[in-house]
Amino acid sequence: MTVQICDQPASDWEVFVGSQPQASVYHQPAWAQLACEVFGLRAWYLESRTSTGALQGVLQVVRQHGPLLGSYLTSMPYFNYGGALAVDVLVREALMSAARDLSQKMSCRYLELRDTVPAASHWLTRTDKVSMVLDLPVDATALSAQLGAKLRAQTRRAEREGATTHVGGLELLTDFYDVFCRNMHALGTPVYPKRFFEQLLQRFANCTAVVVIRAADKPMAAGLLVFDGTTAEIPWAACREDAKPQGFNMKLYLEALQLSISRGCKRFDFGRTTTGSGTWRFKAQWGAQPVQLYWHRWERNAPVDAADHSAVPSKWRKRVSRAWSLLPLSLVNTVGPYVSPRLPW
Repeated sequence: MTVQICDQPASDWEVFVGSQPQASVYHQPAWAQLACEVFGLRAWYLESRTSTGALQGVLQVVRQHGPLLGSYLTSMPYFNYGGALAVDVLVREALMSAARDLSQKMSCRYLELRDTVPAASHWLTRTDKVSMVLDLPVDATALSAQLGAKLRAQTRRAEREGATTHVGGLELLTDFYDVFCRNMHALGTPVYPKRFFEQLLQRFANCTAVVVIRAADKPMAAGLLVFDGTTAEIPWAACREDAKPQGFNMKLYLEALQLSISRGCKRFDFGRTTTGSGTWRFKAQWGAQPVQLYWHRWERNAPVDAADHSAVPSKWRKRVSRAWSLLPLSLVNTVGPYVSPRLPW
């Protein structure tokens, strides 16, 4: 078995991904190309083929570089999924090993592969992250019964405050981005550039949607959904801090769930979170169950006998986040888009 490292994906890449039951939409090369073009990054496409030339495994990695973290490769940055995809374990391991060799050759600080199944061989593995996934009922009536009286009451609070729901695409980007920027500022995290979401909604209009909850003609909560077959994912959702007590965040998620059911989805992915965190508890109240994520890593200076790795925010990172949240919103919205592409999302 051989693995080739290419600058561009082969013409049969998309067909192969479409034939694999474990594939996610993020295994398609268009998602890596989006990140590279918006953020000025570079991607490599690893392919494994049989002796007759048939594709049997793929892996795409993107190189990021920051002043503090140095150079590192990720599959896939900015998204939750996208590790090695292969017809069997041996091919998958060969792709992962080739990506590690590439990282070493490029003197990267580390390599991170975002997988949903554990590797067969010895890798550093981050297991502090899970996806929270809810099995969806057949219709909105069944959903209401499944959620229970308490959650229904919380969503009705927003309705009493005059909440209106708006579903669309690119035309709702400004509303979404306004709420998203405010939320990222409160978290002390540099925001993505607006162009990232603009390009995402343009290129993937058939599998994305924006949900905005307004009151008094002002966006209070918003989310961006990605549809992958019968699974709906909400990788980005935000609510104004002053709108949470009125239940606008609850109304947002209810509308996102109902939209997903109307589009024939069977599962709703609330996105990744840290086990036991506040966001974990928020998502669990909807009935979502944790699905373990395995983020396999190679680290240049890792101990030889290391097996497990959990990323715990350091003191300096907490201090930087705190300081960032105290800066004026207009300033961080200007500077953040230049900083965020270099962070290990």
